[in-house]
Amino acid sequence: MEIAELRRRQALARKMGGPDKLKRQQDAGRMDARARIATVADSGTFREIGELSGFAVYAEDGGLETLLPANFLFGRAEVDGRPVVLTADDFTVRGGAADAALHRKLLEAERLASEYRMPLIRMVEGTGGGGSVKSLESMGHTYIPEIPGWEAMVANLSDVPVVALGLGPVAGLGAGRMVMAHYSLLVEGLSQMFVAGPPVVAAAGEKRTKEELGGASIHAKNGAVDDRVASEAEAFARLRRFLSYLPSSVDELPARAKTRDPVSRREAWLNDAVPRESRNLYPVRPIVEAIVDKGSWFEIGREWGLGVVTGLARLDGYAVAVIASNPEALGGLWTAATARKVERMVDLADTFHLPVVHLVDNPGFLIGRRAEEEGTIRWGSRTLTAIYQASVPWATVILRKAYGMAGSAHAPADRFRWRLAWPSGDWGSLPISGGLEAAYRGELEAADDPAARLADIKARLDRVRSPFRTAERFGVEAIIAPEETREELCAFAATAQRALKPGRKGRGLRP
Repeated sequence: MEIAELRRRQALARKMGGPDKLKRQQDAGRMDARARIATVADSGTFREIGELSGFAVYAEDGGLETLLPANFLFGRAEVDGRPVVLTADDFTVRGGAADAALHRKLLEAERLASEYRMPLIRMVEGTGGGGSVKSLESMGHTYIPEIPGWEAMVANLSDVPVVALGLGPVAGLGAGRMVMAHYSLLVEGLSQMFVAGPPVVAAAGEKRTKEELGGASIHAKNGAVDDRVASEAEAFARLRRFLSYLPSSVDELPARAKTRDPVSRREAWLNDAVPRESRNLYPVRPIVEAIVDKGSWFEIGREWGLGVVTGLARLDGYAVAVIASNPEALGGLWTAATARKVERMVDLADTFHLPVVHLVDNPGFLIGRRAEEEGTIRWGSRTLTAIYQASVPWATVILRKAYGMAGSAHAPADRFRWRLAWPSGDWGSLPISGGLEAAYRGELEAADDPAARLADIKARLDRVRSPFRTAERFGVEAIIAPEETREELCAFAATAQRALKPGRKGRGLRP
């Protein structure tokens, strides 16, 4: 009798929102929550927690008539052989609204990840436990808002990898759960994210479609999420790639992977990759890919903070975080968004014990009215703070420019500096060309031929600014042939393992 009742309740729970709602989900081109779990988890490894939870209706004799299952599913599983906590919002049950949620389930999922040191995967769709106006009538009262479990989400940013996949419309608390993650993405055309959806926004006088209000392209470009992808299958593939570089928790170090890419591999074209003319631009991504293990480059945040390229990679199998100046975007100048992107990568690396490799061609902060309106100096200073607070090993390769306050972000100055410069290096408190006339105004005004005198001064200073002059005074630790960079950085990555210490840092990622 009891077993039959158990099987009946399990069957009701697995019907989710019912056949009509499941068909509507399928017609929208989106997988349902249980199909997503089955796709992400290694076959046969998912063990659901709270399967029978929901909202029951009983007959007068006490017998169960119907069960509306809770719209948040979670359990433990394995992904590529690694234990994880896997969660999924069920949009087929009242669109993920609060009146079909049991908040304790969300909290327990967060606690399970934290206490048992397992990565947390959130597959988010709907409000994810947010508010529903309709539920107020059935409750008979309103309430002062609070978010049960938010403190657990904050703590997990310091403890375990958290990945959030937006796989449909995401609003309210669902949007909050998206950005409270180490890595997040939206699916182009299927996913949108907003503080409040179009009906609520329309009531405030702004009529927008879901795509116009919060489409994937909007948030991938403003940095609210890290990436956008073309399909759910691509989202699941990127989830696996991201986790492969990280430990299961801060109590472990990242695992070394096998590689067939020899440390001694050299790319001769790197010797001419950086133009000596400072105004000439060049792509940095091919440089990154030539240096790291082949096939290991995993870029994060490609569409925002364009002055830098950031991502994860491997050097002789060791996982590292990579930050690389991108001269093709404003010459590599740091905007407020660029600074925030660097800060995010530094926090990720420091939280999960990833050595940092920084490829630098930084002419400084953006200047002008736009820079002041965006508060560039505040965001830049915040990023410098993150860099100086970081405790992981840090290697800098100065490709070309390193100027001013932003240039000083090339490495923490109060620790041992593993700095390698290419012969194309050019650094200082400001570009020589920018202050030449002002610094030598008197001499130029007194000259019979100011143009000739200016050319003479510039030639003298060009000799002084040679990177070899800096190396003579131990102002830079090494100047190397660009083709030697991979060997040097592989040696750094191996040596860095001696300085890595598992454990929780004073703070985790700043969302």
